[in-house]
Amino acid sequence: MTTVIVIVVLIVLLVLAAGFVMIGFNKLRKADIAAQEALGGIDVQLTRRADLIPNLVNTVKGYASHEAGVLEAVTAARASVQQAAQGGSVAGKAAAEAQLSGALGRLFAVAENYPQLQAAPNFMALQNELSDTENKLSFARQYYNDAVSQLNQAVQTIPWMLFTGMSGVKAREFYQAPAGRETPPEVSF
Repeated sequence: MTTVIVIVVLIVLLVLAAGFVMIGFNKLRKADIAAQEALGGIDVQLTRRADLIPNLVNTVKGYASHEAGVLEAVTAARASVQQAAQGGSVAGKAAAEAQLSGALGRLFAVAENYPQLQAAPNFMALQNELSDTENKLSFARQYYNDAVSQLNQAVQTIPWMLFTGMSGVKAREFYQAPAGRETPPEVSF
C-alpha cells in the first residue's frame, strides 16, 4: 500500500514539474513573440514614413529644383530606411532613422525659403501625414521597449531564466534614439 502511495506521489510531482516546465517555456516564447511583433510595428512606421518621401520630394522638387543635393540625400536616406526595415538589427534601424530624420530636417529647411510651397495643399497634407507618422513611430518605439522590458525581466529572473536555453529565448536590446535624436525632427513652419 505504501509503495502505491509513493508511486502516486511521484507521478503527481512529475506531472506538476512537467506543467511548470511548459508554463515557463510558453511564457518566454510568448514574451519573445511580443517583442518581435513590436519590432515589426517600428518597421511598419519606418516604411510608412519612407513611402511618404517620394511624394514630398516631388512636391519640393517643383519649387526648389536647384536643391538637388538635398533631394538626393533624402532619397538615399529613404533607401537606407527601407533596407534597415528588412534587417533585424535594432541599431541599424535606429541609425537609418537618424539619417532620414537629418535629411528631412534639411529638406524642410530648404522648404522654408519657398512661401508658395509652404502654402501648397499637397505639401501641407504631406507635412501632416509625416507628423502623424512621427507620432505613430514614437508610440511603436515605446511599445517595443515595453515588450523588451517584459522579456528581459523574464529572461533574467528565477524561475524563468532556467528555461531560456530550452526555449531559445535571449534578452533583446532596447530601441534607443541615436545621440542627438531624442526628439522627433522639427517640421513646423
